[in-house]
Amino acid sequence: MLVQGRHAPLTKTFIARAVHTVLRRERREALVSLSFIGRDRMRAINARWTRRQEPTDVLAFALVDPHGALTGDIYVCRSVAEREARSRRIPLRQELTRLVVHGVLHVLGYDHPAGPEREASAMWRRQERYVRMLR
Repeated sequence: MLVQGRHAPLTKTFIARAVHTVLRRERREALVSLSFIGRDRMRAINARWTRRQEPTDVLAFALVDPHGALTGDIYVCRSVAEREARSRRIPLRQELTRLVVHGVLHVLGYDHPAGPEREASAMWRRQERYVRMLR
């Protein structure tokens, strides 16, 4: 697993544990790269892949190699996470944990509807169980 960028208050050890916990409990294997990036870089990636011209909190991309192994690239925007944590009145650590778990679940093929329905989705409920488990 590769972790890049400014990820405090999460340590690399905690991030690896979070990723491995989700993979183990989902009974899946994947090679995951996780990058914590700034608003401008996230805006550019989001524009390229989703055609949305604003930064988002997390983007995840999955690729299955010719041998069937799953690889995932996850991008987390710390500044969007900070804004979301403030608006929810929760610690930044909790929001960053949520985004790491969210990204891993997307790599594994889980999805959710856009808009307000996403927090009622099966993926969101699964994600929140992992976030509580990782506190």
